[in-house]
Amino acid sequence: MRASALLRPLGNSCRLPWGRTWAAPLAPASNLASNHTRTWRRAHGNEPYDESRAITVYFIDRDQRRIEVKAPLGANMLQVAHRNDIDLEGACEGSLACSTCHVYVDDKNFTKLKEPCDDENDMLDLAFGLKENSRLGCQIIATPELDGMELRLPSATRNMAVDGHVPKPH
Repeated sequence: MRASALLRPLGNSCRLPWGRTWAAPLAPASNLASNHTRTWRRAHGNEPYDESRAITVYFIDRDQRRIEVKAPLGANMLQVAHRNDIDLEGACEGSLACSTCHVYVDDKNFTKLKEPCDDENDMLDLAFGLKENSRLGCQIIATPELDGMELRLPSATRNMAVDGHVPKPH
């Protein structure tokens, strides 16, 4: 496999969930998830966080249960879901390479979110059950304005590696 096949462009229009903006040159895709995971663990780990610097978020799971969680300011909703054992997949660990953290944002808070970047829109095009209020959980960052936000999980995700898809040779 050529080394260039391991690299993928990240574009310069997106801010990644942990606060860095990536631009050329290309970065190895395999390093993104591990850097992201290390950054989250270093910043938040498993220790309790200061609830005065957190917002309340409600996840509606696939069984229609409403789950209240605390989200530390600056964390993305994929991180928050994983920390609270909510079934939001996130196969690419927040590197904007899949759509498995697709969520529906309540109307009141959807208008408070920044516009999705081109990379997020590209991944949303692959999401199962796309709606007007669809966003990727890894791109929704906890801010004080989003306190009380409600995120609904779609009934399914599209992840070919997990869903048993076997690619056919060309």
